[in-house]
Amino acid sequence: MHGDYQVFLGLDVGKDGHHAVALNREGKRLHDAALVNTEAKLRQVFDKLARHGRVLVVVDQPASIGALPVAVARACGHQVAYLPGLAMRRIADLHPGAAKTDARDAYVIADAARSLPHTLRRVDVGDDALAELEVLVGFDDDLAGEATRLANRIRGLLTQIHPALERVLGPKVQHKAVLELLSRCGGPAGLRKAGRRKLAAIAGKNAPRMGERLVEQIMTALDEQTVMVPGTTAAETILPRLADSLRDVLQQRDQVAAEVERMLDAHPLASVLTSMPGIGVRTAARILLEVGDGTAFATPGHLAAYAGLAPVTRRSGSSIRGEHPPRGGNKQLKRAFFLAAFAAL
Repeated sequence: MHGDYQVFLGLDVGKDGHHAVALNREGKRLHDAALVNTEAKLRQVFDKLARHGRVLVVVDQPASIGALPVAVARACGHQVAYLPGLAMRRIADLHPGAAKTDARDAYVIADAARSLPHTLRRVDVGDDALAELEVLVGFDDDLAGEATRLANRIRGLLTQIHPALERVLGPKVQHKAVLELLSRCGGPAGLRKAGRRKLAAIAGKNAPRMGERLVEQIMTALDEQTVMVPGTTAAETILPRLADSLRDVLQQRDQVAAEVERMLDAHPLASVLTSMPGIGVRTAARILLEVGDGTAFATPGHLAAYAGLAPVTRRSGSSIRGEHPPRGGNKQLKRAFFLAAFAAL
């Protein structure tokens, strides 16, 4: 983030309020005070500082609690950047004192913007589509976590009361046929009571190709255990509810994926990403959110380093030398690239 700025405003953002510290090019404080998180107060500070020259607004969180300051700063015509948390902590160690206060953090942000502009990251300007996409992808991440929790809970209950049945249903617990069987029949006792014919009808409707094989595996697993483990009766009532909840979450994920796909269709880079092997709708959305339009990276090597994929040279005399996998980088972006590579195998 290089430019001809006369004022560097650091904002340590918070839910109810922020702390703002503004420095000029010589490091003199132009402003140092708490700031209420309202549009009127934000505009008042921005307009006051604009009298000293061109303003660069730097936040430590560009989304969530930092979204309003970013939006107001843009509306006032100011450039916006953010200082990543790890970089901020390392820079803070270079300043005297060990206190952790909002005022100190805001000063560190402003001073980094003034003296270390290469540590800043650009906040993509006015891309409303990406902002909408970020909300949807964040919700999808929450749904994915909830789906994993429910699936693990179902598998845990089955392991407790009937391990053989879990070995059959557990790996397929998110399949429509398995969820329908658990929802309508419950646990081991309910499945045994339903009988082979009813199970085949339910499974065949939701999984025509594997329904018959699945029912055969279920019946074989049920015959392997004759004793009733304590807690089975309660599990019989809980399993259908868990299956219904998991099915609802998976349906919501499908709906969100459709909305994400519609939004991606309108983005010029989406078709490029989805044409690559292993990159689907969700992965493409995550890459777009982390990279933006890509203009912040001068070369592919810069992007690889940002994602934590470029090898790091470690050398000390003649005893330590070589290239090693990096431990840093953007974790979300690295995970997206890893999943894409894995899916392309």
